[in-house]
Formats: sequence, structure tokens, C-alpha cells
Amino acid sequence: MMPVLEDICRVRVKFGETDAMRCVWHGSYVSYLEDGRESFGRHYPGIGYADISRSGIYAPVYDLHLRYLAPLGIDDVAEIHTRYVYKPGARLDFNYEIYRVRDGVLCATAFTTQLFIDPQGLLLTDRPDYFARWQEKFLTEDL
Repeated sequence: MMPVLEDICRVRVKFGETDAMRCVWHGSYVSYLEDGRESFGRHYPGIGYADISRSGIYAPVYDLHLRYLAPLGIDDVAEIHTRYVYKPGARLDFNYEIYRVRDGVLCATAFTTQLFIDPQGLLLTDRPDYFARWQEKFLTEDL
């Protein structure tokens, strides 16, 4: 059975992330997903942004889906749950849940897919070495 790899981090909503209705602007949630991925990469070293950058093989976001369920406001604390989802091939997939800490309400769900590209921007079809090593370290099934 594949282990569940999850990280939980918290961010406080800043004034600049809100809109005229005093709710978090929809685009700010994309930044919260990035906060979740950064924290995940620190918790499970080997695929963090610094690791990826050092390798010269990059992993830009290719696909992003976000569903808004309840608002966050100024000074709310958002708890971001980021879970790695194994899919075969040269890709990174994550699921997210964003909760409002003060009452535990689920505010948003999302998933992202990142694909790997070389320094010239060409799509890779094989897993980069650093990603294969990371999978071998943190996943138990044969890949």
C-alpha cells in the first residue's frame, strides 16, 4: 500500500490578499497552494523548490483546479493540507484542502499537476533522477 505523504502548514491572511468584499481574492488561493508545496518540500526533502532549482530540471504547474467553498477574511489563519498523489510517469501531483482555523470550516479544495522540463524548456517523459530518488526514499511500492 502506498503511504500517505501529507504536510500541514498555516498562513495568516494579509490585507493585500483580500478583495473589495474583504474576503480573500480568488487568485490569492493559488499562492496558498504554493505555500503548501513549499512546506511539503521542506517536510519531505528532495523535491522542494531549492532541490528542483539545483537540479536544473524544473517542474512548472501544468494543471490547476480549485473549488471555493467558504470565504477567508483578513487575519484569518488558513491551514493548508498538501498531499502527494502518486501517478506513474514524470509528473508531480498534489491534492489540497484549505481550512479556516478559527472554526475548522473547509474553505477550498484543489489539485495541481506539475510536469518536468529541461533547461531549454523541453518536456521530459522520463522521471528526473532527483525525483526518482525521492520516490524511492518516500514510497514503498516498486515504481
